[in-house]
Amino acid sequence: QVHVVESGGGLVQPGGSLRLSCVASGLTFSIYGITWYRQAPGEEREFVASISSGGGITNYVDSVKGRFTISRDNARNTGYLQMSSLKPEDTAVYYCNINHLAFFYWGQGTQVTVSS
Repeated sequence: QVHVVESGGGLVQPGGSLRLSCVASGLTFSIYGITWYRQAPGEEREFVASISSGGGITNYVDSVKGRFTISRDNARNTGYLQMSSLKPEDTAVYYCNINHLAFFYWGQGTQVTVSS
């Protein structure tokens, strides 16, 4: 059975940093891409960043370019989203999606709140 678990969210002041983690089990992690999404209250879930299975290809939504960095450690079955220079508009539940061809798995989400 596949399990995907996010962690690392919390309350941070504007300008601060957080690192989210996404640990997956029950699958061959190294063949799966990782995509981070977020959903703010009353909004639709939106794409934030993605990384290919080998880590060589990354993509970001324009609003986080230069502030967020996606990475992965296949030896630890873990993906990361390093978030810096956080803004109040980054407040959302952040979800990790593990995907390969027609297969995809979601975590339960982790809350990030940026507020003074």
